[in-house]
Amino acid sequence: MHTSIADNLKKQFHAACALQSLNMSQVVVEMIEQWLKANEVRSPSELQQKETAIN
Repeated sequence: MHTSIADNLKKQFHAACALQSLNMSQVVVEMIEQWLKANEVRSPSELQQKETAIN
């Protein structure tokens, strides 16, 4: 996945992650997972399992 963000935002994010000894990619993945959970978005495999259980 590629994304474009403003340089100053990237620098702030990089610095904040570095201060906590965190990898930026790991933090992004965690944020995406939290967003998906909060928005109840299910993976295609979960949806398929649900359809199989209903039929």
